[in-house]
Amino acid sequence: MDLRISPLNSQALSGLGATASKRPGAAEGVAGGFAGNFKTALKSVSESQNEASRLQTQVQLGNPNVSLEETMLAMQKAQIGFQATLHVRNRMVQAYTDIMNMSV
Repeated sequence: MDLRISPLNSQALSGLGATASKRPGAAEGVAGGFAGNFKTALKSVSESQNEASRLQTQVQLGNPNVSLEETMLAMQKAQIGFQATLHVRNRMVQAYTDIMNMSV
């Protein structure tokens, strides 16, 4: 089961904070900060998964410079990062759903 996050292009990432910053009077620092932090977190998780895949390939090829322990640790870190990212996404979707279901 492959749990990698597909890479996002720069257009999709730049759109994360675009709606909040287009509103008049919106706090650009807050919206840009969240979008920037979220973008950084996604890149970090993606890099972690890529590194784990690279180490796994090296172990399978029999590279003596890469240990099995190091590879397993990298795979676990990547899995934990992915799960944390998935939980954040689920919480964001739930918050959006709750807000949209509020009566005015």
